[in-house]
Amino acid sequence: MSVTVELLGGRGEELWPWPGRVFAVGPSHTFMDLADAVNDAFARWDRSHLSMFTLADGRVVTDAQTGAELAGSIGGPITEPVDIASAKVARLLGPGAEFQFTFDLGDDWTHRCVVGGDKVDPTEVLGTTPPNPRPYWGWGSIPDQYGRRWADDDGQSRVPGRPTRPHPMLLHAWPGLEQVPPLDLSELRAAIAAADAARFLAAVTGRDVDDALQQVGAGLPMALEQRREQAEPVTVSVINRLTWRAGAGDEVLAEDLLACLRGEPLAGRVVPVDLEMLGTELEGDPGISTGGYVDLRTGDVIDDSGTDPMMVGENAAVDVEAEPDRLLRFARTGSREGWRDMAAFAERQHDAALRERLERAIEVKGAFHRFRDLVHQESLAEQWYAFSTDRQLGRAREFLADEGIRVG
Repeated sequence: MSVTVELLGGRGEELWPWPGRVFAVGPSHTFMDLADAVNDAFARWDRSHLSMFTLADGRVVTDAQTGAELAGSIGGPITEPVDIASAKVARLLGPGAEFQFTFDLGDDWTHRCVVGGDKVDPTEVLGTTPPNPRPYWGWGSIPDQYGRRWADDDGQSRVPGRPTRPHPMLLHAWPGLEQVPPLDLSELRAAIAAADAARFLAAVTGRDVDDALQQVGAGLPMALEQRREQAEPVTVSVINRLTWRAGAGDEVLAEDLLACLRGEPLAGRVVPVDLEMLGTELEGDPGISTGGYVDLRTGDVIDDSGTDPMMVGENAAVDVEAEPDRLLRFARTGSREGWRDMAAFAERQHDAALRERLERAIEVKGAFHRFRDLVHQESLAEQWYAFSTDRQLGRAREFLADEGIRVG
């Protein structure tokens, strides 16, 4: 027979939707066997609690001592308790029978159980004939037996933040290295500026690059052109990491790097835009300047504050009306995204006290200055600048891609 078991709730709370499991139960299986299988399936490790089944006719199936204690207080018809260790499920219940299983009579983890209408072949659904009831279908999230959300949850502490970096298993890099040296961003930038592929590859190899993927990605086309054999595996790794991280602009950069690997043109108009300058202008103070332009011929990023509306930039000498297609207008968004970067950086800190200090710093006036002072004080400045710069570059890249522009 099959028995569907749904967990309705416990510890005073109703669950919705109800998580459930479907069990294959044989003719020799007792109610104790079914109780053990249900507790296994619902991840209960502390079995030092009383449990019982209540049938539709009011009979209680439990151990002899508990049954005797409950006999005088059972409502409804007067019934004899049934021994949980010897009574067979199939003998007492037929197709369509509904009954209740309660685990831990203090916390009352209550389950609705229903016997299926058709017999099941265990070799079909399980591939074998098991000695005990066994689940073969399931759904829903299972609550912890004691309501804990993490190992050391005391019911009062704040939920831990996300890890600073993903576990090596999530990066398909298990076993992971105990110590991975950080990326030297100054060396990386110098290598890209010098168009030195050997120097660039040396700067990224064996380093922790996950917070600087946008910055590393900027040098990979050059490395592929000069040293394709050595640069290909690095490029594939960065593409995979960008896909996993899935931040703003990461998908765009992954697509561009994949096109470089395949020798295909980029999917858009290619313009040599300085992403760092564009990111700074996009997220600058709109009270000082409302925005600016990207010159699609030269890639220059031009602030329009204090200029003649017919011209863009004192030295650009570009007539907006005469060459409208040459310029891409952008509006400043302000510091909203920068504040979110600070919140995300604070959230991922392992140290609860440090995380709380960082979160407090951004909740008051002068958040950016307070936060910056604190990351310097805690020797987190390099991590923070790599993290925040990469997110800003990604947003600038995404802005351009939305306008059909790819950075070349």
